[in-house]
Amino acid sequence: MSTDICCPACGERDDLRGERRDALIALVCQVCDAEWVRDPAARPTCDRCGGDDMREAAQALVEKSRGTQLSIQSFRQVWLCPSCDSERYDKYKVSNRPLPPDELPTESEF
Repeated sequence: MSTDICCPACGERDDLRGERRDALIALVCQVCDAEWVRDPAARPTCDRCGGDDMREAAQALVEKSRGTQLSIQSFRQVWLCPSCDSERYDKYKVSNRPLPPDELPTESEF
């Protein structure tokens, strides 16, 4: 339900290359060489109910800074379904804060 882009062939999310072609984006997976086209203007649909009334929200991306301290590194756009994600979306609207990450880092890179 997010605008995360992944390779339709192998599922890779990070090692992708894109190039704008008119109103579309041509993507190539650097892992398996799969190619596909994406329309950035198309709104996402809910994976669970198929609804297209999706609501945009910000989600924090965190990394360990030192020891167990977590620091927000950036934000990403996610889409929430008002039917399937109603509790999560309501909390987001009330708090006016980014959603927490889906997963927390487990090991320090230092």
